[in-house]
Amino acid sequence: MAQKIVVDSSVIVKWLNTTDENNLEEADKLLSDALKNRIEIFAPELAKYEVGNVLLHGKKLSPKETEIPFHVLFVSPTQFIPQSEELAKETFKIACDLGITYYDASFLSVAQQLGASLVTDNIKHQGKTKKIKVVCLKDY
Repeated sequence: MAQKIVVDSSVIVKWLNTTDENNLEEADKLLSDALKNRIEIFAPELAKYEVGNVLLHGKKLSPKETEIPFHVLFVSPTQFIPQSEELAKETFKIACDLGITYYDASFLSVAQQLGASLVTDNIKHQGKTKKIKVVCLKDY
C-alpha cells in the first residue's frame, strides 16, 4: 500500500512553473514517486484556487502562458479532496487551535483525515502541530 502524502500549493506550483522556485528536485521526486505508485498524492480542492492565484498574481502569467500549467495540474496524479461539512468543521478547529488561516488549516485537516503526512515548502504555518506529521519539502 502506497504512503499517503498531502501536498500544499507551495509544492504544486513548483510542478507548474519553476521560475524563482527552490527545492525543485524534491518537488519532482514527489511527482516521480507518485507516478511509480510509491506514494499517493492528495490536496484539498482549495489548492486549485490557490495555485491559480499564484500563477495570476505571483508569477504574473498571461492566459496563454497558463494553458500548459493548468493542463499539468489537472492531469497530475494529485487527488483533490472536496470539502465536506465534517472536514470544514475540523479545518476550522485546527485553524483556531493553531492560530493559522483556514486556508493553511485545510491542508492539515485533509492530512489528518487521510492519516497522511503533509509536505510543504511553507513550514512556518503548517509546522505548528504535533498531531499531524508535517515534512518540509527540502527534507523529502
